[in-house]
Amino acid sequence: MNNYLERIKEAVVNRKQDEIDELVKEAIEKGFHLEQIINDALIVAMDIIGQKYEWGQIKIPEMLDSANTMKKALEVIKPLLKTQEIIAKGTILMGTVQGDIHDIGKNLVIMMLEGAGFHVVDLGVDVSKEKIAQKIEEIKPDIIGLSALSTTTMDGMKTAIEYLEKKGLRNMVKVIIGGAPVNALFAIKIGADGYGADAIEAVKLAKNLIERK
Repeated sequence: MNNYLERIKEAVVNRKQDEIDELVKEAIEKGFHLEQIINDALIVAMDIIGQKYEWGQIKIPEMLDSANTMKKALEVIKPLLKTQEIIAKGTILMGTVQGDIHDIGKNLVIMMLEGAGFHVVDLGVDVSKEKIAQKIEEIKPDIIGLSALSTTTMDGMKTAIEYLEKKGLRNMVKVIIGGAPVNALFAIKIGADGYGADAIEAVKLAKNLIERK
C-alpha cells in the first residue's frame, strides 16, 4: 500500500509534473487519507528537496520545479479537504510590501511552506500596512512573512511592523522577512522575529517559531 505514497514522493523529488496528478488520484482511490498523502509523501518529499538544496545537489530551478510538482498535487487534494479535516501546522500570511511588485521569491516560499504543511494566505504584492493589519485581525495568523526585492521598498517592512504596534496587533503574530536587500541585522533593527535567506531557511524559521509558540 505504501508504494503509492513512495511513488508520489519520488515524483515530487524527481520533478515529474506530468505524472503527479494521476498518482495522487490513484492513491485517493485506493483509500489513502488526504493527511497521509500530505504528511507521508508531499512533506517528506519537500524535506528531501530542502536537504538536496542545502547540500548543493540541486539549484533553485530544480527546487522550483519540485515545488511546482508538489503544488499540482495539492491542487488535486485541496477540493477534497472539506470532506477530510486536515490539521495544518500553522497559518502564515504572506505579502510583498507596499511599492514593490516582485513576487517570484515570495511565491516559491509559499509553495515550500505549503509543502511543509502550513496553511498559507497570500496577500499578493504592493500590500499596504492597513491591509496587513486588517487581514491579521480577520484570520489571526501565527506568522506573517514580508518580502521586498528593492532597497527603496524594504523600509515598508519597518513601516508595517510599526503600524501593527500602533494597532495593538504586534504581539498577536510573529513577523519574518526576506528578499534580496534585507538580512538578519536588518530584521533585528526593525523588530522582526526572524529572517529567511531563502525558501528553505524561511520554512525552517517558520517551523521553529511555531514550535516555540
